[in-house]
Amino acid sequence: DIDHLNLRVQKELVEWLNWLKADIGFDGWRFDFAKGYSADVAKIYIDRSEPSFAVAEIWTSLAYGGDGKPNLNQDQHRQELVNWVDKVGGKGPATTFDFTTKGILNVAVEGELWRLRGTDGKAPGMIGWWPAKAVTFVDNHDTGSTQHMWPFPSDRVMQGYAYILTHPGTPCIFYDHFFDWGLKEEIDRLVSVRTRHGIHNESKLQIIEADADLYLAEIDGKVIVKLGPRYDVGNPIPGGCKVAAHGNDYAVW
Repeated sequence: DIDHLNLRVQKELVEWLNWLKADIGFDGWRFDFAKGYSADVAKIYIDRSEPSFAVAEIWTSLAYGGDGKPNLNQDQHRQELVNWVDKVGGKGPATTFDFTTKGILNVAVEGELWRLRGTDGKAPGMIGWWPAKAVTFVDNHDTGSTQHMWPFPSDRVMQGYAYILTHPGTPCIFYDHFFDWGLKEEIDRLVSVRTRHGIHNESKLQIIEADADLYLAEIDGKVIVKLGPRYDVGNPIPGGCKVAAHGNDYAVW
């Protein structure tokens, strides 16, 4: 165990971080198991090493109902993430992994896409409250891969990427999906859409429809994304829009 309250520990860790930055070339930090020490301690390391980016892993349990599925309202869960960033310094480089969005997406793509519109009409994860500080993901080395602790439904992974790569927040791509699952080209197309249309971590999200078999949203008035098996989405797609990416139960115009 490391005693992060020990001043010598803090001093030596800060020196190590600054060495990694100045001599090795790292410019960002990932805080593993950040709930294991206080945000005040993380703030010391960030303030004294000044990374360009920092992201914390604060993995806590969602609120579940009697059916074993997440409650629609996950405000307490995402508030924990917001609180951490607030304490570390909202104007600085600190962000957190959006575990709220991850947990909701896991279930939503299994025929419950209505979950992707929160009770306030916004995205139900941290991206609905503070997207600039939310790092979205489909799986990581803990949830997926060999550990398989909270995996995304394997046959619906691309729906997850269609969501995070078109939405606000800072999306990250899992190595396994990109290099080992044969999804590189599909993911690349979605990344190209995001880049080409300038979608960023504070892009404006308008949720058009969120039903069991259809999720439809517009981002920055430039991109429309559809998740779900429903083929007929009515008339919300403006004339002249072209399909830029598509796959199993998702499409992007």
